[in-house]
Amino acid sequence: MCIGVPLRLIERKDFEGIGEISGVKRKITLMFVPEAKVGDYILVHAGCGMQIIDEEAAMETLELLRIISNEVS
Repeated sequence: MCIGVPLRLIERKDFEGIGEISGVKRKITLMFVPEAKVGDYILVHAGCGMQIIDEEAAMETLELLRIISNEVS
């Protein structure tokens, strides 16, 4: 099973971008989502943007990840 984490695209240059969530920034490749724009939420796996998702789906996913994280700790 793979886990994709939603990041908000805050910078973009060609097929590379910077995604951010909760103050954490990561470099991501946008080869699979060339239509992504700054401000979009991107589902990211292993540094690759896999899919553009809406803000509601991003927030739901992040909340579920927080719940899982708290259950494990």
